[in-house]
Amino acid sequence: MLGAVARKLFGSANDRRIRGYQPRVDAINALEAELSKLSDDELRAKTAAFKKELAEGKTLDDILVPAFATVREAGKRT
Repeated sequence: MLGAVARKLFGSANDRRIRGYQPRVDAINALEAELSKLSDDELRAKTAAFKKELAEGKTLDDILVPAFATVREAGKRT
């Protein structure tokens, strides 16, 4: 009974986890229009750019949003 009330107020553990991911998903979606305008070669060049950024000291978390947006665009094209 108490668990059901808490779930209604705060959501399930899964709901809370999804809510935590939502800002990143929104940021990835915001890049869709920009990436869809790139040519296939420009899209391929993003991989080298990401590798360069990592070599310069950025972390995977730093490039997560643009990398996922790029992968999604590549997936749509294939």
